[in-house]
Amino acid sequence: MEKIALITGATSGIGRATAIKLAEAGYSVIITGRRKNLLAELEKIILPINYVIALCFDVRKREEVDQAIDGLPEEWKNIEILINNAGLAAGLSSIQNGDIEDWETMIDTNVKGLLYVTRKVVPLMISQKKGHIVNIGSIAGKEVYPLGNVYCATKSAVDSLTKAMRIDLLKRHIKVTGICPGMVETEFSLVRFKGDVEFTKSVYEGITPLQADDIADVILFAITRPPHVNLNDIVIMPTAQASATIANRKK
Repeated sequence: MEKIALITGATSGIGRATAIKLAEAGYSVIITGRRKNLLAELEKIILPINYVIALCFDVRKREEVDQAIDGLPEEWKNIEILINNAGLAAGLSSIQNGDIEDWETMIDTNVKGLLYVTRKVVPLMISQKKGHIVNIGSIAGKEVYPLGNVYCATKSAVDSLTKAMRIDLLKRHIKVTGICPGMVETEFSLVRFKGDVEFTKSVYEGITPLQADDIADVILFAITRPPHVNLNDIVIMPTAQASATIANRKK
């Protein structure tokens, strides 16, 4: 196993598409997530393609993160690529009406979870004197939109952490890339709106949104650049979306 990639949030959406794409490109993949049944399904898909190992844990729980990564077989610890993909939005409300549990879920997942995983993986990269971290941000980290307050704040934090990691790890020969999508049709909105299927459909009404495979393609492109090239910051949008709040919807 010459090239090993660890992908968080691999049970659906961008993470799942990325795991398959990287396996097809020759990477052995460590897939992680909270839903054991979906990890098992993905493992079955990848096994005929390349080496795969599944780790079931919640990025919000530091002890689980530590135990999972510390417990990897030695041959799986030479992690070259880390895709910090696990993240979510919960709710859409004004600051004065916000659900504190939603706030904590977003902060714990999008910010603290990313930090917990990165803190465990980076020393493994340093020991190899190489590595590449890809943090999945959002257009919400570039522009604040109405009722997006805490979610936007967490993705802004991811944007800042990406820049900080790049500085801290510069002399360690570790690349750091931020990828910030606009509207991507995955479970994202369904999770945000607590399973409201009809409202979720309205989010993408009248436009052709990005798909998970589109982001996986960009991730693969970023991590396969020559050693002297790093893509620092990538913003990717559907053609019909100009900003976080402006989209050209067909009637």
